[in-house]
Amino acid sequence: MLSLSEATFTDFKTIQDIATKTWPVTYGSILSKEQIHYMLDLFYSEKALLENLNQKGHLFLLVEEDGVCLGFASYEHRYLNQEVTRLHKIYLLPEAQGKGAGKFLIDTIENLARQNHSVAISLNVNKFNKALSFYKKIGFEIVAEEDIELGYGGYKMEDYKMEKAL
Repeated sequence: MLSLSEATFTDFKTIQDIATKTWPVTYGSILSKEQIHYMLDLFYSEKALLENLNQKGHLFLLVEEDGVCLGFASYEHRYLNQEVTRLHKIYLLPEAQGKGAGKFLIDTIENLARQNHSVAISLNVNKFNKALSFYKKIGFEIVAEEDIELGYGGYKMEDYKMEKAL
């Protein structure tokens, strides 16, 4: 049975481990190994995670099954001072995909978003990420394209911005 818990700084190692195992599978055919390594350090260093938690107001959830952590999500209510909840991150271990854990995380965040008076959930997804079809299947729509320069080595994120009305 799937269960959720709110993550704190004591769970950063778990979050980092999941990201390290998931990113090469998710992005290995899209990004170079060097860019994956750079982005993992940029987004999942202890400093970055602490900043997300303490300064940016990101909330983290862990999803578990039988005491084993399968993945995590991070989100933020009142994104850009709007009535929108932002799904910043959602990653599941490759072997955990297809078990309903991602949908469970998103359903939970949707419920929390409604409780916080959000009118939509927004996210960015790489244009070539296989998760794009998952997001479409559960009601997200592409609302824009967004290329984000990472400021090193010409690396950038080539994303779709997606939203789901609540």
